[in-house]
Amino acid sequence: MIRKLSIVIPAYNEGATIHRILDKIQNVKLLNDIEKEVVLVNDCSNDNTEEAILNYQKQNPSIGILYRKHEVNKGKGAALHTGIREATGEIIVIQDADLEYDPNEFNVLLKPILDGFADVVYGSRFMGGKPHRVLFFWHTIGNKMLTAMSNMFTNLNLTDMETCYKMFRATVLKSLDLKENRFGFEPEVTAKMSRYPNVRIYEVGISYYGRTYEEGKKIGWRDGFRALWCILKYNL
Repeated sequence: MIRKLSIVIPAYNEGATIHRILDKIQNVKLLNDIEKEVVLVNDCSNDNTEEAILNYQKQNPSIGILYRKHEVNKGKGAALHTGIREATGEIIVIQDADLEYDPNEFNVLLKPILDGFADVVYGSRFMGGKPHRVLFFWHTIGNKMLTAMSNMFTNLNLTDMETCYKMFRATVLKSLDLKENRFGFEPEVTAKMSRYPNVRIYEVGISYYGRTYEEGKKIGWRDGFRALWCILKYNL
């Protein structure tokens, strides 16, 4: 019986917009009246992220926010490790603190799990007819190349390995010995999850409201090379 969805959010310098993503999460009604737990990990932000989160907690006591913070900046992957460890739901989903992904689509990812078909569901930005902001050509090429390389080693046929929206049964995700502290989390979790005994993986189309660097996007070309290294490291 699935009673709770844990929404793990790594946050770094998102003080200006964190309330907007939390509003969206609060307004989502999950299938089967599943409870929501927000696990928010502040990765030593140097803006007003902590103040914004604590103020939101005070003003919205009805939304369950479990707040944790790092005393030094460790990276997105490290924040996810903390959030995954603290999560108490039977299902865990990764949610970025920005507005690139729409929490209204949690139910799209949940359905294959609730229907008894899936243990893991990836939300793909490259399949289906959902809105997709037109932005960086080379980012798209890079994502597709990394996904193809990952698929060659894992023998999966994913279309979007680098997507933020990954939903797992907690028993699967918590069993993985994850190491990567930055954006290498995506290829590492995919490699290790693909070797989980009898795991059932599904993919669903999602929307994507990407940000420019001026709007706060943080991933860069160095992270792409790290992802490539992680594909080789965790598959070989």
